[in-house]
Amino acid sequence: MNRQLTALFAAFEAILVVAIGVAIPLVPLTLLWGIQFGLAIDWAVFWRVSVDTWLLGHGVDITMTLDPATAAQLGLPAAGAPFTLTIALLGFALLTVLLGVRAGRRVAETRHRILGELVSLGTFALASFAVTFTALHPDARPSLVQGTLLPTLVFAVGMAIGVRRTRNLQDDRGSSIRSSIRNWINDWPAPVRDGAVTALRGGAAAAAAVFTLAAALTAAAILISYARIITLYEGLHTEVLGGVTITLAQLALLPNLVIYTASWLVGPGFALGTGSAVSPLATQLGPIPAIPVLGALPADALAFGFVGLLVPIVAGFLVGAILGPGARRKLGRRELVLVAIGIGIVGGVILGLLAWASTGAAGPGRLHDVGPDAIAVGGWAALELGLGAMAGLFASLKRSPAKVGEAER
Repeated sequence: MNRQLTALFAAFEAILVVAIGVAIPLVPLTLLWGIQFGLAIDWAVFWRVSVDTWLLGHGVDITMTLDPATAAQLGLPAAGAPFTLTIALLGFALLTVLLGVRAGRRVAETRHRILGELVSLGTFALASFAVTFTALHPDARPSLVQGTLLPTLVFAVGMAIGVRRTRNLQDDRGSSIRSSIRNWINDWPAPVRDGAVTALRGGAAAAAAVFTLAAALTAAAILISYARIITLYEGLHTEVLGGVTITLAQLALLPNLVIYTASWLVGPGFALGTGSAVSPLATQLGPIPAIPVLGALPADALAFGFVGLLVPIVAGFLVGAILGPGARRKLGRRELVLVAIGIGIVGGVILGLLAWASTGAAGPGRLHDVGPDAIAVGGWAALELGLGAMAGLFASLKRSPAKVGEAER
């Protein structure tokens, strides 16, 4: 494939990712425009809403001003006063990452990989700028700079993962860079290298275990509260298309809810408005938005909610027990303590960053504070995962064949 075709191919991949992201909310909204509203409303309104939703999913701040009628209908205070939406609907960011992985793998298979990467990123940035510019409006104004940079950054992360996983047609420069990094790491002292690798793997695995169980608990809570969620749907009095649109919006919010559940398991929990708290030990909810999926929230503190605090400790213990035998062959007791601390820190940083990404302002007034406290989540996760990993590492150490043989002698 020559340079021109590579550039066109890379540009098409980038535009396709933007088009898919914007089309997900735009298609049902356009159907609403034609079927329910009878083409009476300017279609540009639905276009701006779709673009704003896509941008919000990548962490772009949107300054909004509601008229009194709309604010009263939504039950929101401070009508006419501008407020900024900063909460990210992470489902769109996740979609962009996955599509970016696909684009990165396809571009990496061409002969002119670096050219393809640059063209793809540049085209994505231009497309993001264009759609953000078309969505500028006094009632809902996204940040033009953030609208250009943040989605591009998310796409770049996906592309980097896709390119890294593709080993075909790598150029000499890329190989030398990877070789230099590998040689640099290999020059580390063996205990430092082995300890760092074990801590990184263990911390990532422990955080993934907590997140996986949080996803399972979120799904279980939705199933158990199915009747309440349906009641909230019926209270919105939407047509079929309106219900589909609301469901798609909630799917975009689903990664946030899983992160909130993980924060609940860690201990600090999360807030759904200033003064509210949802945690294993206490639940205090004030007025919350009429979003059906929020019907899965517990109305009061759970009788055995404190049991959830064991999840990160058990996750750290299992990771430590699994990695313990291999670490024991290479590291001493002092190094194992440092590895356990490293596992806690890595896992805490991952969960803390996820909590930070899911937090923001979801509206005016008390809705300015929604989500978990990232520092509290990261700190408690580091402590719990670290303690669990230390117990797991030393438990496996006690059962190692070498120790058994010494005891017999």
